Amino acid sequence: MSTTEQRVDDGYFPPGSATRRVIGDPAALIGGFSALFLQTLHPRAMAGVDQHSSFPDQFWPRLERTAGYVTTLAFADRATADKAVARVRAIHSRVRGVDPVTGREYSADDPDLLRWVHTTEVSSFSSAVRRLGLIDEAEEDRFLAEQVRAGALLGATDLPAGRAEVDAYFADVRPELVASPTAKRAARRLVLAPLPRRIELLTPARPGWTAVAAVAIGMLPPWAKEIYGLPRVPGADLATTAGLRALRTGILAVRSVRGARIGAVRRATGRPVPPA
Repeated sequence: MSTTEQRVDDGYFPPGSATRRVIGDPAALIGGFSALFLQTLHPRAMAGVDQHSSFPDQFWPRLERTAGYVTTLAFADRATADKAVARVRAIHSRVRGVDPVTGREYSADDPDLLRWVHTTEVSSFSSAVRRLGLIDEAEEDRFLAEQVRAGALLGATDLPAGRAEVDAYFADVRPELVASPTAKRAARRLVLAPLPRRIELLTPARPGWTAVAAVAIGMLPPWAKEIYGLPRVPGADLATTAGLRALRTGILAVRSVRGARIGAVRRATGRPVPPA
């Protein structure tokens, strides 16, 4: 296999990339939930979600599709990643309308809205991982720079390529953000999200999701909490970090058990077990 073929097979973000390190860490998943609370503050972006999806019926399928897309882009070969990008762009092409808060038209393939969604997501992923000391500022900047390519695949432009640029972008866009009734309704729905039927009867499921939502809200930037009207609570930042660490440990434990079960089944059936 040639070097070029190997590079293509490695996908857009090869082994050793900051993207794989960040996206592959469970803390990034919690960061993704935090991004959802942040995204609701942009009226036109929120209008697209509110008018083109059904809550609660589509909540988990939509979340799973988003997580699957992010993971595919980070770890899959380019052919698989390109197919995922094409599916998302096709969906975006049908999402358009008028935002009732601002009275302005919106479309999901608008570069401004793509920039908002991209920046909230990638900055929330990396902030969560760095909060636990798993990456340093330099690696966070590498991740954000790599993710410019991910955003460009969907048509986003002028994307921030480092933490300082992310902060500058948020400062510029802040006048457009508002905790509208639609945003607050969406935030409440996130906190009280319907649990998937397969786990809704499990006793710890609801408290578990409540913990995830609390940590996700705790990770919001101070200015976002201010827009929501959330009070400043002494010690809240330390509690958020402790909660994030506990959630990450729990996710890793679940992954370990699941991996052991898959390995046992494959050994019993004679199927090859992937290398550790």
